[in-house]
Amino acid sequence: MERSRIAVAGASGLIGSALVRSLTADGHEVVRLVRRAPRGKDEVRWDPERQQVDAAGLAGCDAVVNLAGAGIGDRRWTPEYKRLIRDSRVLGTAALAEAVASLDTPPRVYVSGSAMGIYGDTGDRAVDEDAPPGDGFLPSLCVEWEEAAAPVQEAGVRTVFLRTGLVVARGGGAWGRLFPLFKAGLGGRLGSGRQYWSYIALHDEVAAIRHLIDDDGAYGPFNLTAPQPLTNREVTEAMGRVLHRPTLFAVPEPVLRAALGEMAGDVLGSQRVLPKRLLESGFTFAFPGIEDAIRAA
Repeated sequence: MERSRIAVAGASGLIGSALVRSLTADGHEVVRLVRRAPRGKDEVRWDPERQQVDAAGLAGCDAVVNLAGAGIGDRRWTPEYKRLIRDSRVLGTAALAEAVASLDTPPRVYVSGSAMGIYGDTGDRAVDEDAPPGDGFLPSLCVEWEEAAAPVQEAGVRTVFLRTGLVVARGGGAWGRLFPLFKAGLGGRLGSGRQYWSYIALHDEVAAIRHLIDDDGAYGPFNLTAPQPLTNREVTEAMGRVLHRPTLFAVPEPVLRAALGEMAGDVLGSQRVLPKRLLESGFTFAFPGIEDAIRAA
């Protein structure tokens, strides 16, 4: 990639901060979207929930990457928090898409966050980008989230949707919570352990985003998951091997449902998601196996 000016929304999140570090290290100019008064020319003010964006600050950007959204697993899914999860994604995406579409010279690519949650519970059935959306809160959310980017697509901007899996990272997300438990010897399977977890190393997540920014032929949805999803039981065993800790504990399904409420369905659900289009585009995973991904984290 030649030196570019790239705007990133959600730059302080797990994936966004790693992407910003990677781009900056390679000499690219990164513009961060912030919710406060900008402190320099590398920041642009926006308010996702109020659908306000300083579009002038996006002028001259070669790419815009939107990774913003309230954490799915940060709190119990009360009606209020579900509304925040939705609005932070759908309203923010709509506002940013409209701002990008309004530019006299729009960027050459708009990369929009999404999630493998769009497929719902797939059981043992492997799915790729051709599969239809599932049922429930997360699939409906992801459909709305992707549809909110319509203005940039209608403006002729190449648009990519990142249907990201469970990111293996020490600093956040699902694995950010798992590592301390396993290091303390308290790790174990969740529920039956037969549900599939489609994971991706943080390094590969960032590399895939950069690959899709660069690939002028890439558009539409891409599953950002490792090539071989594993069951929760297999992931648990791998964590134990890498961290040299026992994995004797198991969290029964009733306990998970009592502790997590509606979100337990997402934890106990099975998603066997394959990165068909990403592999076809020529992307190579640095950490395709679960043990390699855990060690990298």
